[in-house]
Amino acid sequence: MTMTLPTFDKELQVACLAVQRASIVTKSMLTEVDKGSTEKADASPVTIADFASQAILISAIRHNFPADKFVGEESALALRSDPVLADRVWQLVSATKFHDTASEELVAAPSSLEEMLSIIDMGGDGEGSSHARTWFLDPIDGTASFIRGRQYAVSVALVEDGEQKVGVVGYPNLHFQSPVVHEDIVDQDGYGIMLSAVRGLGAYKRPMSKECLQPAIKVCNVLTRTDAGQPDLVFAESMESPYLNQRLHNIVRERLDVTKPITDLWSMQAKYAALVVGGCNVMVRIPRSPEYRAYAWDHAGGMLIYEESGGMVTDLHGLPFNYGRGRQLADNMGLVATLPEMHSRVLELVREVGVE
Repeated sequence: MTMTLPTFDKELQVACLAVQRASIVTKSMLTEVDKGSTEKADASPVTIADFASQAILISAIRHNFPADKFVGEESALALRSDPVLADRVWQLVSATKFHDTASEELVAAPSSLEEMLSIIDMGGDGEGSSHARTWFLDPIDGTASFIRGRQYAVSVALVEDGEQKVGVVGYPNLHFQSPVVHEDIVDQDGYGIMLSAVRGLGAYKRPMSKECLQPAIKVCNVLTRTDAGQPDLVFAESMESPYLNQRLHNIVRERLDVTKPITDLWSMQAKYAALVVGGCNVMVRIPRSPEYRAYAWDHAGGMLIYEESGGMVTDLHGLPFNYGRGRQLADNMGLVATLPEMHSRVLELVREVGVE
């Protein structure tokens, strides 16, 4: 007897509409000189678009799935201490509507400024659980790139029993047809691309718009090869990341005889997009410190989509990722992502190189 996989149809529809709406809101801010940027405790930037996006995402999902939990990057603390900033976020959230009535009814927005602040805090205060359905969301992954008009992402992922089930990521600055992901190759005319996946059911892409959801096209990843039959390897990297051991990354690339230029992207989710659409086919993340653990929202969504497109992702011990340990991926150190036919080779090499 064949087991039927759960399709999560409503969860996928709501997540896609929420991500599309939040993506449009964030993109509307790209032309604003003053993005309301402030600095968080870890010195990373946050803008009014980050807050607005988180409010939109949680409000839409909570309206349809009121029993679910949320883990989001932002809290409303800065807004509660700055009424002017809070009002700017509220104006941004309340001004954006879908032209499509059915979509607008499904994606409910906060009804007041105070409700908006409480909704934002549902994500900021969320701790996650291995027992409850939890949505991990990053309202803007790559805020520093967003401020500069480069590649960034809006992501949500549904986790059950520590495993990603649904992933949706919007890339407002990424061209729909392009197989290349580059910081400065930006979709100036449209609203970018959305990638989505349900575990076991494949990965899909669609253009984003202000209307209803556009038709989705299945994504299938294959490893391209040179005329000599060797894998043509292109790495996705974060050259400016203070958390990665670039010296060991260089050694890995040298031992793999990589000749293609790396694709340097700040946003973690943008690197997953590069892997999914075919601009890159290897990503390695060796932390500077063995104690470093990534935030779950940086990987939730994009990781599942890459796996469903045909990719394979493990930590440096070859283990799958556990999203049931709270705000960080506490069980997993580092990462190797590539297609299955290359994964064991790259993982073995990374382990040979070692972690300092």
